[in-house]
Amino acid sequence: MAAAEPKPPAGAAAVRRLARSCWSAFWDYETPKVIVVRNRQLGVVYRVVQLLILLYFVWYVFIVQKSYQDRETGPESSVITKVKGITSSEHKVWDVEEYVKPPEGGSVFSIITRIEATSSQAQGTCPESSRVTNATCHSDEDCMAGELDMLGNGVRTGRCVPYYHGDSKTCEVFGWCPVEDGASVSQFLGKMAPNFTILIKNSIHYPKFQFSKGNIEMRKDGYLKHCLFDEASHLYCPIFRLGFIVEQAGENFTELARMGGVIGVIINWDCDLDLPASNCNPKYSFRRLDPKHTPASSGYNFRFAKYYMINGSTTRTLIKAYGIRIDVIVHGQAGKFSLIPTIINLATALTSIGVGSFLCDWILLTFMNKNKVYSHKKFDKVCTPQHSPGSWPVTLALVLGQAPPPPCTCSTDPGRPQDEGQSQAQAVPPSRLGPTSAPSEQMVDTPDRGAGPGPGASAPPQQDSTLTDPRGLAQL
Repeated sequence: MAAAEPKPPAGAAAVRRLARSCWSAFWDYETPKVIVVRNRQLGVVYRVVQLLILLYFVWYVFIVQKSYQDRETGPESSVITKVKGITSSEHKVWDVEEYVKPPEGGSVFSIITRIEATSSQAQGTCPESSRVTNATCHSDEDCMAGELDMLGNGVRTGRCVPYYHGDSKTCEVFGWCPVEDGASVSQFLGKMAPNFTILIKNSIHYPKFQFSKGNIEMRKDGYLKHCLFDEASHLYCPIFRLGFIVEQAGENFTELARMGGVIGVIINWDCDLDLPASNCNPKYSFRRLDPKHTPASSGYNFRFAKYYMINGSTTRTLIKAYGIRIDVIVHGQAGKFSLIPTIINLATALTSIGVGSFLCDWILLTFMNKNKVYSHKKFDKVCTPQHSPGSWPVTLALVLGQAPPPPCTCSTDPGRPQDEGQSQAQAVPPSRLGPTSAPSEQMVDTPDRGAGPGPGASAPPQQDSTLTDPRGLAQL
């Protein structure tokens, strides 16, 4: 008696069946099925969603955002500035060379409006400033010789000496003496500062579109010598009064000149290059950039010194300057019609209209009455009766060493047994069958609760309704 061959494990057979099913399902084809649902509420929702999507793309995307254009942001820019004017303080007259720092005329510069000057400073010993931590003392024992405070004004000598004024004492230091707090004199330069004029010369270039333009009108009649900026009448005369800039930024000039601050002059070049170049114009705006409501660090100031020789020794005047810093900031964008973004946005618009169908399908199959009926009408499975030995799926499966996919039996109703469907199909006379090429569009009427059959309506034959609609859907 021959030994029985071992049977393959059940798990391996299940894996093979799963692989065969996946292989067969891989070659399935899905196509939409059109079903017309006669429901006024659902139709209103569908058209409203389509209308909103259409308005969004037409008005916002194409008209407001101009998404049909190819765009370039951040133009190449150059800025040249020049300040003119004179002013006076309690002790002298100041000109541009003294109150503008730095003098190169770049996009960032400062106009000095108040100074605290400490004159005749030289290397020597003097009392430390009382503002320095641990500088106050009562005797020499409170001062450590050689100690260097990074926030102080020099190296401590170890002596405790009287302060510049009053009865207090501070530690003596070696450095630039006298220190700033002990001998500084304040001078206000802001008396005539509101009338200072500032020329801001700006030119931009968009390399993608090879477009260049400047903010000065091309005239040869000395136009810039007698004009001031006005947005309506002198847009291309970029000469601004300092008082006008501060006013447009919403600040008080006297307060700003005393404590200092930073004002931004923003030039925006937003150009539609589908229009003539004359429509590409600069737009100016002004605002304060530094946080003026921060008590710990409000205002703007800086220090610098002027050095000179007296009797062979180096002497300097230390100046703590308060002023108005001007930052010229240039930005913008340019756009021009391009076919590629136009096609992309049109395709996006047409695709987005399908959101209405998705929403209505979800409502139809989830919330509507008789949703199971709609689901049965919407989803059908159609398969070929059997695979011929020469068909390409069978051949490909044999080449790959796989069993051919099993033949699929067609049925008009997946939930009904096959034999019942075949017996009913055989019982119907050939004259009752419809044409073989039925249209793909079906029409489903939603049930009306108060509607009934009309007086002249006749009931359809029972045999035909059973053939074309096995579950009686046409009677809903």
